[in-house]
Amino acid sequence: MVSQLVNPALRQAPGPSSAPEQGAGPKVRPLRLGTLTVDTPVVLAPMAGITNAAYRQLCREQGAGLYVCEMITSRGIVERDAKTLDMLQFDPGESTRSVQLYGTDPYYMAEAAKILCGDFGVGHVDMNFGCPVPKVTRKGGGAALPWKRDLMEAILRAVVNAAEPYAVPVTCKTRKGIDDDHLTYLDAGRIAEQAGISAIALHGRTAQQAYSGTADWDAIAALVDHVDIPVLGNGDIWEAADALRMIEHTGAAGVVIGRGCLGRPWLFRDLADAFAGRPTRTLPTSGEVATMVRRHAELLAGLMTEQRGCADLRKHMSWYFKGFPVGGDIRRNLGMISSLTELDDHLSRLDPDLPYPVEEFGKPRGRQGSPRSKVALPEGWLADTCGLDLELSGAEIGVSGG
Repeated sequence: MVSQLVNPALRQAPGPSSAPEQGAGPKVRPLRLGTLTVDTPVVLAPMAGITNAAYRQLCREQGAGLYVCEMITSRGIVERDAKTLDMLQFDPGESTRSVQLYGTDPYYMAEAAKILCGDFGVGHVDMNFGCPVPKVTRKGGGAALPWKRDLMEAILRAVVNAAEPYAVPVTCKTRKGIDDDHLTYLDAGRIAEQAGISAIALHGRTAQQAYSGTADWDAIAALVDHVDIPVLGNGDIWEAADALRMIEHTGAAGVVIGRGCLGRPWLFRDLADAFAGRPTRTLPTSGEVATMVRRHAELLAGLMTEQRGCADLRKHMSWYFKGFPVGGDIRRNLGMISSLTELDDHLSRLDPDLPYPVEEFGKPRGRQGSPRSKVALPEGWLADTCGLDLELSGAEIGVSGG
């Protein structure tokens, strides 16, 4: 049986030689979003099927920051769709309930914001304008929408006005643009600032790049120079030292962590230490990773049911044990669990003393793929930058990304 620690003490080692020494590196201040202060300027990016209440709690137990719920569609909230509302679950320890809201219509986005703030006690609303998925951009949503400057402005102003009576700060996330010939991020930053947005996050890739290639941190720096509101940097932060390098390179007020934490919730411990001037690397053994997996399973079982929670955990197994020589049979069995008893049985077969595969440090995690030859867009989308009269409800598909 794997030990069941609530907050396992994972093995730590000094940071890499390239990491800042104690007291060195960029001066990092708390992130201020309107009335909300985030002492450690780190934001967990909302990821569909990943950042449910169980995973957010797991990450929060390791470090500090702002942990955002899975992306929710505005029409799903307004129409009281059961599946959508079921995603709005929070654990008792979440002092700030943070939700990313997605939509293409100012009215529905505003009404959804009112419901989130008034009925669900949400204390921070983020908006997604960065999803590069073709079935979304093809309908004019996600990373395609900022091309229509007037529509983006109308959505931002509507949500800010809706959240204002509740004193809830509103932020947004976007990409550089559709492709290198159709960049929108500087206009998006200006529009966001004028609309009363508290901060803007920029993923340093275009929609055409999706998750391929290298994130453009110079673009993040350009946006920092372009606006007076806080800018959060996103893209290619795989280790805590990367976060410090991004802050130093760009002048960003904080970082957004997505794929880098997959199978590594302890990254938030390293990040908290790094921003406090204590750069470390957490090096869990295979047994300590197994303890974390068991904790994750317990949280999922409490959120859903044991069977559903174990099924949800399956996709995390390859991330948790990436690089560990655990054997093909154990990997396959862990990817098919349906109960905590099965999980315990398979985890007990692990050699608990396998060292952490340090060769995995700094390597991309999660989806990558190749750049698209062309971004899928509605016909004539690029002809002008006006979109207030467009019907884009077909783009409101519950997907994540950015």
